[in-house]
Amino acid sequence: MARAPDGRHRPRPYRRLMSRRPLIVLAAGALCVTALVAAPAAPARADNLDRALARLTHAGAPGAVVLVRRGAHTRRVARGYADRATRRPMRAGDRFRIGSLTKTFTATVVLQLAGEGRLSLDDTVERWLPGLVPGGERITVRQLLNHTSGLFNYTDDEQVLEGMLSDRRRAWSPRELVAIGTAHPPTFAPGTRWAYSNTGYIVLGLIAEAVDGRPLATQLETRIFTPLKLRHTSFDSEPQIAGRYAHGYFVGRDVSVLNPTGAWAAGAMVSTAADVGRFYRALLRGRLLRPEEMRAMTTTVPIVPGARFGLGIARTRTACGTTWMHGGDIPGYLTSAQTSADGRRQAVVMVNTDTLTPRAQRALDRLTTTAYCG
Repeated sequence: MARAPDGRHRPRPYRRLMSRRPLIVLAAGALCVTALVAAPAAPARADNLDRALARLTHAGAPGAVVLVRRGAHTRRVARGYADRATRRPMRAGDRFRIGSLTKTFTATVVLQLAGEGRLSLDDTVERWLPGLVPGGERITVRQLLNHTSGLFNYTDDEQVLEGMLSDRRRAWSPRELVAIGTAHPPTFAPGTRWAYSNTGYIVLGLIAEAVDGRPLATQLETRIFTPLKLRHTSFDSEPQIAGRYAHGYFVGRDVSVLNPTGAWAAGAMVSTAADVGRFYRALLRGRLLRPEEMRAMTTTVPIVPGARFGLGIARTRTACGTTWMHGGDIPGYLTSAQTSADGRRQAVVMVNTDTLTPRAQRALDRLTTTAYCG
C-alpha cells in the first residue's frame, strides 16, 4: 500500500514492518516541502528541544532519544521509558532497532565493491544471482539501489507480515524472502518508475555476498563498523537485542524480541543515536566512498515534489535547507536520520514505538523539525 511522503497515511498495523513509508519516516517532519529559509548555525535551543520531547511522551510515546549536531557541538537528549514494565528511564546511549537505515549501510558496501572494480552498477541481477529473480537479466544493481527495479515489496504480502509478528522468533533466509517477493508480479517494468522495495535490498545483500565471498555481516563489520569505531552497532541475526536497549512497543505490546532475519539487508541493524550520526557524517564527508561512487550515490531520481532518492539515501527539502536522510520503521521502533551535505548539521530521532496516535505523530513531526532546523 502506498503512503504519502509526509508519513501521515497509516496502514493497519500488520503492514508496518520495515519502513512502510516511501521514505521510511521520510517525513516525520523531515519532508517540509516549503521555501528554503536560512537557519541560524547555533544548536537547537535546549528548551525548545526539551519541550518538543515532552510533547511526544505526553502524547503517548514510551520514550525517545534525540541527537542534534551543529558544527562541532553535539547534544544528546533522552526522555521517557526504555522499559515500561520496569519504568526504567531512557538513556541517550540505549540501543534501538534502526530498521531501514540498514539500507544505507548495505548500499555503501555495494558501492565500495563497485569502487574496487569488483562489480558494476550496470551489472544485472542475473549476472551475479543466476535464476534467482525472474526477469533478472533486465534489472541492474543501480535500479535495486534506487528502488526503480519494479520488484514487488515482500513486506506488502499480508501473510508474511502476520507471520513475522505472530512467530517473532522464526528465522527467515534471504532467498526465502526473495522468493516471496518474486512470487508476485513486478510492480512495473525496470527503470520506468519508483517504488520502495525491501525485496530489492535483500537481493543487494545476496549480490554483495556473491561478489565478495564473505557474509554481509562480516563485510559490514570490516568495511564500516570497525573503521568508524561504531562499537554499539550490529547486524543482528538473533531475536534478543544485546546490551542495554530500548524495548520496542507495537500496538501497546513489547515486541523487542523479534528475529531480524526477516529484514536482513533491508533492516536488521541495531544501533545508537551517536553511532548513526557518526556513520552518516562520515559517509557524506567522503570517508567511506571514493568521489565517483559518492557521485553515484547522490545522483537521484524523483519521488514526489521536494524529495528524490539516490542509491540508499534520500534528498529532501526542509525549512532550513536540503538534507540527506533515511529512516526506519520496524515493529516497535521508528528512527529518522538527517544530515547536511557537509555533515555539520544533523538530527537523529529514535522512538521506541511505531504505532503512534495522530496526536503523537504530530508531536514527532514537530520534534524532528525542531531537532534539525532549531
